[in-house]
Amino acid sequence: MQTEAMKSVGSVRTFDADEGWGVIDGPDVPGGCWVHFSAIAIDGYRELRRGQHVSFRAEAASQDGFAYRAVKVWTEGIEPPDQPQAQGSSAAYHSLLALTFDAPHKGDVTGTEA
Repeated sequence: MQTEAMKSVGSVRTFDADEGWGVIDGPDVPGGCWVHFSAIAIDGYRELRRGQHVSFRAEAASQDGFAYRAVKVWTEGIEPPDQPQAQGSSAAYHSLLALTFDAPHKGDVTGTEA
């Protein structure tokens, strides 16, 4: 049985944008709450600043030495709605690059003799 994540408020102790994780301190999460960038509910680049006040939902979990893990973090007063995730999609960034080449034209120098 999965329990409901508790809602809390706190401030960012640390956040390493290069590694994508940090720690939030708050009265309901003694010892701190581990947070991953994927739990940050904002548009665009997701990162937190040291000392920033946040609201969050956390669950009891053993994560990198912390007893709590954030499942959703937001910076405005009202909790944003959960974003539906398409079946089989990932919260990670996705990109696609396709390269196409034109066929050589008659008379182009190709390095071979005719």
